[in-house]
Amino acid sequence: MNRRSYHHGDLRRTLLSAAVAAINESGPAALSLRDLARRAGVSHAAPAHHFGDKSGLLTALATEGFDLLAAALSEARERTGDLLEVGVAYVRFAVDHRAHFEVMFRPDLYDADDPALQAARDRSGEGLSLGVATLPKERVGGDALPAQIAAWSIVHGFATLWLGGALPPEVGTDPEAAVRTMARFLFSDRGATSSSAPASPR
Repeated sequence: MNRRSYHHGDLRRTLLSAAVAAINESGPAALSLRDLARRAGVSHAAPAHHFGDKSGLLTALATEGFDLLAAALSEARERTGDLLEVGVAYVRFAVDHRAHFEVMFRPDLYDADDPALQAARDRSGEGLSLGVATLPKERVGGDALPAQIAAWSIVHGFATLWLGGALPPEVGTDPEAAVRTMARFLFSDRGATSSSAPASPR
């Protein structure tokens, strides 16, 4: 690979893509800038030039993840107006962007005070909050925060259990179908008449 053929933006994107591949293989703790340079086919100094250190790289990756999550939640809400589908979009993001998801909620790995990261995190939080706002006001009550945390806990917990392989086999192999079955009991009035029940945890 010709190291001089990269443009500045191309190399940054290449390094982030290499980080995703490495995290998918071994997790974020095992990531090293030297291995990242090898994967990207660039000099050992290139990752440090773009990101400073491992924390800087993971800060950029987490920021990208929060931006992707915010876009996914917004698209689901605008398309369906349904909190249940916003929750499904959250789980779909976690499954499709596992490396980002593993880093985003580990502030010990990155600079949590980075302004770009904070802004992206706020956008993703707003996406879930607006999803909760689609619920009838009488269900949410005067303070929406408990409902927002409950909705986040449900879909984040489900996504974490799914990625960790901790759910029972009766849940099936389709994460979107599984989370719809489980979450509709709390996210939607349809749960009261649903004949399906989520499997009991092991």
